[in-house]
Parts: sequence; structure tokens; C-alpha cells
Amino acid sequence: MLSFIALALLALALPIECQNLLKHKLNIIILAGQSNMAGRGGVANETSTGIGTWDGVVPPQCQPNPSIFRLSADLAWVKAREPIHADIDARKTDGVGPGMSFANAVLTKDPNFGVVGLVPCAVGGTTISQWQKGEFLYEQLVKRAEMAQQSGGVYRAMLWYQGEADTVNEEDVELYKGRLKTFFDDLRSDLHAPLLPIFQVILASGEGPYIEEVREAQLNIGLPNVKCVDAKGLPLEPDDLHLTTQAQVRLGEMLADAYLRFKPRSLQSNNVPTPCSNFVPFFIITAQFIWIILTFS
Repeated sequence: MLSFIALALLALALPIECQNLLKHKLNIIILAGQSNMAGRGGVANETSTGIGTWDGVVPPQCQPNPSIFRLSADLAWVKAREPIHADIDARKTDGVGPGMSFANAVLTKDPNFGVVGLVPCAVGGTTISQWQKGEFLYEQLVKRAEMAQQSGGVYRAMLWYQGEADTVNEEDVELYKGRLKTFFDDLRSDLHAPLLPIFQVILASGEGPYIEEVREAQLNIGLPNVKCVDAKGLPLEPDDLHLTTQAQVRLGEMLADAYLRFKPRSLQSNNVPTPCSNFVPFFIITAQFIWIILTFS
């Protein structure tokens, strides 16, 4: 009885948008990687100051949607709007990324999908070594993903776009595939989601000369439930590194198509730390519920 009263008081204290979240199970989509996942669409560097400015243009495919939320830097669910990494990749100027167009495309093509909970974690200029277990970015990702799940969410996928910073040094290129595998394996283990679908964007550009070598490592990752979406050929900003706004929109739609076509071996087991089934027959749940009511009434 006390638990019911506490939940009722909590609901009254929350804003209307967050109250609505209590009625739905959030479909958690983790967004991680570096600048092209954080979003640089529409961002131009001022030649005099070197400081980036965003043109503020939000395409129709990236407009806010009452069924799309994002986990803010202070771990609160808020209505998602571009730029969704503004308080995560806070040291850089963020613009349009693929997250909003992905979420809107999924909801358009699957009206019964439910509420989307985007968990932005990408930070520009980061190497794969900075995403290893024990490093700040990795631990923050796990913390944010766990908080999203604890607030009533279910892991559905991670969208991953990283590697441009690893095209500079030959040694980093040689170690890239092993580090990437370790990152994916550790993350799935720490989130108790061994079959978490990961949609990896294959590089369209890079900071150094080894773009094709990193692409090859990404394409041959060889892990289950890791699907590749190739960004090669999408239009780039004048810096020849970051995707344009329209390219980001297209990438989000490509990721949505890949996600909706994907058939994981067992999506239901993603949040179960053991191989045991968590299915409980309805009549047993009902009987237990009636017993609790009779006992404490």
C-alpha cells in the first residue's frame, strides 16, 4: 500500500511529459561514437576564430516528436530535439546527427513501436582506445544506459559511428579491430545484454590516410548481431570529414531501415543476465496479485 502511495505521489510531482513516460516501456536506443554520431550537420567553422557555429536548420525528418525522448546529461528524460548531443559533446559545437531522423523514421514505418528513449553518449574526436572498459567514456556510457533501463526502459539497439580519429596512426589501425571487438563484448557483458543489436556505421571519411584500413576492420568485425551500415558516398561538409545535414538525415533513415529489417536471435533475452527464461504464466501472476490484495486489505 505504501509503495502504491509513493508511486502516486511521484507521478503527481513529475511534469506531464514525464508522467506519460511512466505509462510506457521506453525503447532504449544508445547513440555512441565520435563527432559524426554527435552531429556536425550544419556546423561551419569561422575562419577568423576557428569556433564552429550551427546554422540552426532542422529538417522535417528531425523535428521533435511527442514519442521521442532523450536522456540529458543530468540523467533526466526530456523531449528530444536537435542538437541532441548539445549537453554531452559540450566542448564542441553540435548540429544535426542521425539520431532524430532514425527515431522519426522508425516511428513512421512502425506506428506501433512505442516510445523511443535516445541515450546520447558520443563525443567528438575520440579514439577507440578511449572507449575501452575503465576509461571515462566507457563508464559514462554504461552509467547512462543503466539509468535509462532502470527508469523503465528496454535495450533495443546501439547506433555506433566512430573511427575517423583512428585513421591517423598505423599502430592504431593495426589494433583497431581487436579494440572494437573488446569494446562491444565488454559493453554487452556489463549491460547484461549479450545479444544487444549494434548497428555500426562504416566510415565515410577520416582524419588520416588509413580510412580504407579502418573500414576493412569494421566490415570484418565478425560478431553476432552487429550489422554494418556504410556511410561511404554520403555528402560531406567543406571540411571533408563531417556529414552534411542532409547526409545525416539519410544516414538516420538507412539505420532505421537496417534496424527494422534486422531479426535478432532473441531480443527478449537482451536484458536477462542468465540464460533462464523470465516468462511467468499469466494465471500465476493473477493468483499472486489476488493473494496480495486479500492479505493486506
